[in-house]
Amino acid sequence: MADRVTVIGWDGSPLTAAARSALGAATLVAGAAHHLALPEVPPAAERVRLGSVALAARRIAAHRGTAVVLADGDPGFFGVVRTLRAPEFGLEVEVVPAVSSVAAAFARAGMPWDDAHVVVAHPRTLRRAVNVCRAHTKVAVLTSPGAGPAELGLLMEGIHRTFVICEELGTSREQVTVVTSEKAADHSWRDPNVVIVVGGSTGPGAPGDAAGWIAGRDPAAGPRGWSLPAEAYGGDLGEGETELLRTAQLARLGPRPGDLVWDIGCGSGAFATEAARGGAAVIAVDQAPDACARTEATARHFGVQLQIVHGTAPHVLENLPEPDVVRVGGGGAAVVSAVADRRPQRIVAHAATRDAAELVGRDLTEHGYRVECALLQSVGLDTKAWTETERSVAFLLSGVLPDRAP
Repeated sequence: MADRVTVIGWDGSPLTAAARSALGAATLVAGAAHHLALPEVPPAAERVRLGSVALAARRIAAHRGTAVVLADGDPGFFGVVRTLRAPEFGLEVEVVPAVSSVAAAFARAGMPWDDAHVVVAHPRTLRRAVNVCRAHTKVAVLTSPGAGPAELGLLMEGIHRTFVICEELGTSREQVTVVTSEKAADHSWRDPNVVIVVGGSTGPGAPGDAAGWIAGRDPAAGPRGWSLPAEAYGGDLGEGETELLRTAQLARLGPRPGDLVWDIGCGSGAFATEAARGGAAVIAVDQAPDACARTEATARHFGVQLQIVHGTAPHVLENLPEPDVVRVGGGGAAVVSAVADRRPQRIVAHAATRDAAELVGRDLTEHGYRVECALLQSVGLDTKAWTETERSVAFLLSGVLPDRAP
């Protein structure tokens, strides 16, 4: 095992005295090609080109001597330190940090970043990173080959954002480019790069410019509660939008950051807005222009980001990006069947009668979903006279795809 492992962050500025001292004593140096070309790397040291960090960690663990790993930016922020400290390698790590590439990118853009979300985009996580960009107005994306600015732009079709693309930060080839998301796919971008994604509508419920108390989006922004009463949405909600039903649907779907939610038959936009308030990306679909307009106004009022699609399901669903969870608020069994063909993790729907619920439940079962059904009944009471004011009854159906759970 290596006697000592020092991880040195490099942001293009001269190495600190501590970094030079550790590097000068190294008998093994691992890093990217531009790191290994630094003049401070000892000529006699074994050099390991850093591709797979896990493979490099095994080499370091088997090395007798002093090892140094060079990494761009702060190696403890979405960096190599996490892998090197994995129990299977047994390495004791010292870290000499540098300015993270995210901090450097925002500095080049002249923007604060305490209110930004930070995500990592690999080919396997690209879709989830895009969903965060859909859901929030300021996101920094640490990209990788195959999941860079062009791929981000392609997957954000229909969502207008501004990209600040920072290539090769800290090097003589550093370049900062500002383009719209639609234009990002028209260029080839040099690695490594960081993309700042900004834009989207704001409203009274959106985080303001004042200093906050927590990084990223303030979870306390907007009114408290998973589901809000009808009055919060202007009253006069559809029968499938009662507060109790929305609460149960949210509980079963569990929308979260990185998810894409479809809300089919969005009505007033109450459910879509509540899913977005939880941090998920949401596409709200309705065949009625008035419903789309009302949903847009609701989203603006609460300061959340929604993509609103006017059209009739199931046909309008064909070109939408893949969902993680879906609420079917209208369209019945035919729409539920079309949604199940896309294999989201979870689906919720409701029915007014037992026969209609059985039809939807049978279809979900045939598509391989594990189905639950509950009869929800709510009775509103006037607490002054303790008399009944309204009553609603609905069958709630939920389907979970076992091979994609949770």
